[in-house]
Amino acid sequence: MTSIHGKVALVTGAASGIGKEIAHELARAGAAVAIADLNAAGADAVAADIVAAGGRAIGLAMDVTDEAAVDAGIARTVAELGGLDILVSNAGIQIVNPIEQFAYADWKKMLAIHLDGAFLTTKAALPHMYAAGADGQPRGGTVIYMGSVHSHLASPLKSAYVTAKHGLLGLSRTLAKEGAKHGVRSHVVCPGFVRTPLVDKQIPEQAREFGISEDEVVKKIMLGNTVDGIFTTVEDVAQTVRFLCEFPSAALTGQSFVVSHGWHMQ
Repeated sequence: MTSIHGKVALVTGAASGIGKEIAHELARAGAAVAIADLNAAGADAVAADIVAAGGRAIGLAMDVTDEAAVDAGIARTVAELGGLDILVSNAGIQIVNPIEQFAYADWKKMLAIHLDGAFLTTKAALPHMYAAGADGQPRGGTVIYMGSVHSHLASPLKSAYVTAKHGLLGLSRTLAKEGAKHGVRSHVVCPGFVRTPLVDKQIPEQAREFGISEDEVVKKIMLGNTVDGIFTTVEDVAQTVRFLCEFPSAALTGQSFVVSHGWHMQ
């Protein structure tokens, strides 16, 4: 058994991509998992796959920018799965444009999903992690935010994304300070380019903006700084999340972990 066997996790944006693989990885480690996503049918499908493999899971329809929806989803998780020990705030989108052409509505949407969503899910999860168990001690838990190499550096056309991902570092570090006495740790996992639909969508957009071919976008922009010319995989990210959830102490808290095949080193 792993150290998170029997624990309860909630993963946002988990109907596809990185979030889906994280949900499966935590389930393989023995955690019960709530699959939260705007795509309710997709969330239910991922939950069904986990249950079919012998795990415990539920699907949740959740708009992470809607406080009532977040509160209801976390309340249902606690009621049906028996508590909450792990929160992975993974929901996100990407919109690329130069700053002078970046629509204010798009800016607000980006920050709402990445930052407001992280804040609202954390705010709703913490009372359950802070609550005292049968031994009188706080239940504790782990909160992981899905950052990016752009939590540490910038790229053209991504002003809102870079701003949001930088902001997650501040939220995580503050939670590490506040949550320590309650047994709660926090981290930011910062992937490089992962070949998901989100990244696939960027390839033609960046080719158009930079006036280069899609193949050049992949080779020069996305993989040019890696040590091996390989995309970060969803498995790379999910295994890092699992490692942090299983880590036994606050020796690691308030940290960011770059998973990028050397695309960015810190």
